[in-house]
Amino acid sequence: MSALPSFALDPVLGHAAAAALGAVLLLGALPKLRDPALFREALDNYRLLPRVMLAPMALLLPLLELLAGALLLPAASRGAGALLALALLALVTGAVAINLRRGRERIDCGCGGSEHVPLSRGLVARNAGLGLLALLALMPAQSRATVWLDLVATAFATLFLLGLYLVTNQLLSNHPRLIALRNAP
Repeated sequence: MSALPSFALDPVLGHAAAAALGAVLLLGALPKLRDPALFREALDNYRLLPRVMLAPMALLLPLLELLAGALLLPAASRGAGALLALALLALVTGAVAINLRRGRERIDCGCGGSEHVPLSRGLVARNAGLGLLALLALMPAQSRATVWLDLVATAFATLFLLGLYLVTNQLLSNHPRLIALRNAP
């Protein structure tokens, strides 16, 4: 009886997934750390934590996000970063899903950044896409030598994934305004 063949991801895909997710997490953590009061308010809007836990969580969550993003970038710590990113994504996506179930879709996600992104199924799908990047970063890579062209391909794939993330956020932010325009007389 032969063993099942194991699947190994091309290193370019693993590096690009880890780099893009790492950048998203780092860029998402910075505004929360710069303005913890604003992030505390976003957490309070979810109505999931007791008031006494809001300030510590408003500091802890972005620090964990920063740690996950930093751990994703070097190959040696990528697995730990991807697991932490998956845990954080599951936590925040669960909070979004609970509030959507409660009918509270008008609140800001608190994702970080200057755009108001209301809760929606699209936000859940976006987070699932980020979770997919974390899973790709966790997969074993093919053991092959990488050349300069692999570095270029990794850079372009990372930029593409970051652009896709930014476009998705902009669409999620503009969606309520587009619906209002469509329904205007």
